[in-house]
Amino acid sequence: MTDTVDAVVVGAGVVGLAVGRALARAGLETVVLEAEPAIGTGVSSRNSEVIHAGLYYPAGSLKARLCVTGREQLYDLCATHGVAHRRCGKLVVATGDAQLPGLERLLAHARANGVHDVQRLSGAEALALEPALACVGALWSPSTGIVDSHGLMLALQGDLERAGGAVAVSSPVRSAVCGAGRHVLQVGGDEPMSLAARHVVNAAALGAVALARATEGMPPATVPDAHWCKGNYYALAGRAPFTHLVYPLPQDAWLGVHLTLDQAGQARFGPDVEWLPHGEAGLIDYRVDPARAEAFYADVRRYWPGLPDGALVPAYSGVRPKIYGPGEPAPDFRVVGPAEHGVAGWVNLFGIESPGLTSCLALADEVLVQLGVQPA
Repeated sequence: MTDTVDAVVVGAGVVGLAVGRALARAGLETVVLEAEPAIGTGVSSRNSEVIHAGLYYPAGSLKARLCVTGREQLYDLCATHGVAHRRCGKLVVATGDAQLPGLERLLAHARANGVHDVQRLSGAEALALEPALACVGALWSPSTGIVDSHGLMLALQGDLERAGGAVAVSSPVRSAVCGAGRHVLQVGGDEPMSLAARHVVNAAALGAVALARATEGMPPATVPDAHWCKGNYYALAGRAPFTHLVYPLPQDAWLGVHLTLDQAGQARFGPDVEWLPHGEAGLIDYRVDPARAEAFYADVRRYWPGLPDGALVPAYSGVRPKIYGPGEPAPDFRVVGPAEHGVAGWVNLFGIESPGLTSCLALADEVLVQLGVQPA
């Protein structure tokens, strides 16, 4: 027997829940399927929890547009739903004169993306904000902030359920068949079932490429290769002498080992870049190797020379769902809908890494556009 609903979203991370919320609020009977026993246990809960302003991304890209739009949507939702967050601001620092032109380029880039509140600071002005820093100049981004990602996901789930939608955990999607106006998904778990829907959104993060490849009728040429990249984080033992986020100048697609704060003011550093073997499957080893701390000390002391020996403690790690490999340029978000793959009522979300958390509500709006669904 096959149950039928209007819409199915695969993946109950922050983006999947935002999409499910938007579909349910648009009046569609919506189910969000999650393979794990709880929502948001993967990419969505293993990151820096930063609300990005939109400084870095290529002008005109989905990342730039959805980050800038999604940032304000996210702040508004946090305020109305009581989600813990803080618009604490961020310093992007130049630690030597040779990096100063990079600050100017980043400032121009941010303004081209519509981020007009970024300010150029001298070294003295940056030190007035954060006296423990070592830098010769900085950019000040007052729109950057932090958010309790789990609280955000609970708020999204609450809105989804109030609109009549549902979340089904421990419900992995094994395969799917695309049909004319009706897609059928084979769902595993304790009670395997078939579930049909007119609209399907693949928001499975690390599993998005595998699901698309396991979907009969999905053109293989529209599905990119998957690459997994682990990022390790270290926490600071003791109280940090910082009240704002601190980032080095970005290196290509990597933003560098940066200093972020949690809601209690505890400092953490990361992520680094650890590419996992191509096509790796099965359980991910999320343990943080203490031996990686040596490189962290070197990176952090470029902008905080006072970091004490022995102060970095292994904290946690996450894995980013990349669709490019080492040494390759970072592509845009891939929101692949009917106009590209030719399958009506189906959208695949590929490569939704940073700034996916910041962009989650704007990504949901983009998905509705591609599905032809009128938002609430």
